[in-house]
This record gives sequence, structure tokens and C-alpha cells, in this order.
Amino acid sequence: MAISGTDAYGTAAGGLPPLVERALAAARAHGFPYSCRPEQGRLLHALAGGARGTIGETGTGCGVGLAWLASGAGPGVRLVSVERDPERARIAAGVFAGRPGVEVLTGDWTRIAERGPYDLLVLDGGGQGKSEHDPAADVAGLLVPGGTVVLDDFTPATDWPPTHEGRVDRARLHWLEHPALRTVELRLAPDLAALVGTRGLPAGAGT
Repeated sequence: MAISGTDAYGTAAGGLPPLVERALAAARAHGFPYSCRPEQGRLLHALAGGARGTIGETGTGCGVGLAWLASGAGPGVRLVSVERDPERARIAAGVFAGRPGVEVLTGDWTRIAERGPYDLLVLDGGGQGKSEHDPAADVAGLLVPGGTVVLDDFTPATDWPPTHEGRVDRARLHWLEHPALRTVELRLAPDLAALVGTRGLPAGAGT
């Protein structure tokens, strides 16, 4: 979730996928400011197009990020998102009412494991490992071989090792150096970056 992410769309939502417009309207109507930014949404939309099985997300909010994912996903792809706040989960479920293959779970982010493993997993509301209260998700168990994990709301790195607020950014290093992943940092805006990591295939796969 991005600070002032809802406001980043401006006063009009023209040119957005209809489902994103619907989720954005719900976020505005209920005063929820932390939707994923449009730069992140476009990345999710593109990555969802490569999924063939199941897409997962932690931190549904009012469903803006999930709407970007659902709008980009192909036929037959299932989407699962977890939201800890019951009211926001209810609002998001309403956004996707009548949309087959989209499920919003209420509870702690760890519930995402109930529907895995995933072709694409977006860790937006838990599992990033950014604090002692938010342990990093076990992506080796949550991703299919070749699956992709996305982590957003980082500021672009300008040095190595990367730092945050004057300290080494251990959370970012965890993902960039994760032994089960090949991870890159993508700069989406001057003040916004995302980490995208792919789980390795078993030896001999794809040959």
C-alpha cells in the first residue's frame, strides 16, 4: 500500500481499466488513501498477463491493486487476496462481485498460504520483512517453480549496499540476495521502486 496512493490517480480516472475505476471509486468513497499507485498498477497488470494458474496478493485494501491484476490476467487464472480489516475486505469483495475466479479472504496475511502455490505473488500488506513485526514470507513454499514475487513501496536505491533512513536496508537485501530467487529492482518513478524476483526452475527443467 502506498501513502497517498489513491490521490495519485488525480480527480479523474479516465483511461483506466473499468475494474480499476470501480475499485478506485470504492477507495475514494470510503476514504481509503493507501491504494497502490498507478505506476505499480501498470506493472502488476503486465505481470498478471504471464500467469497461468493462481495469482496471490497480501493487503487488498479496497481492491485497486487486485483490480489491476484481475484486469491483466488471462482466462482461467484464479486470484486470491488477503485483507486483515474486515470492513475493507467486505468493500473489496463487493468490487469483484460477479467476477469469477476472484476471492478476497479476511485475516492475517499468512492466510495467503491457504490457496498457494502461486504463479505470481504480490506482497503488499504483509510478508515483506520490512520490520520485526512483519517476517518475510517463505516464497520457496508459496511460489511454483518459475513463479514471480513482487514487493512494492521501496524508494529507488542509489548506492550499495542499499540504505534506508541512514541504515543498511536489510529487508531489501533479503530479497535481492535471496538464494531461491533472481531478483531485480525496477524504478517505477523518481520516488518509487519495486522488487521483482523469480523462483528458479528445478535442474534440467526447460531444456
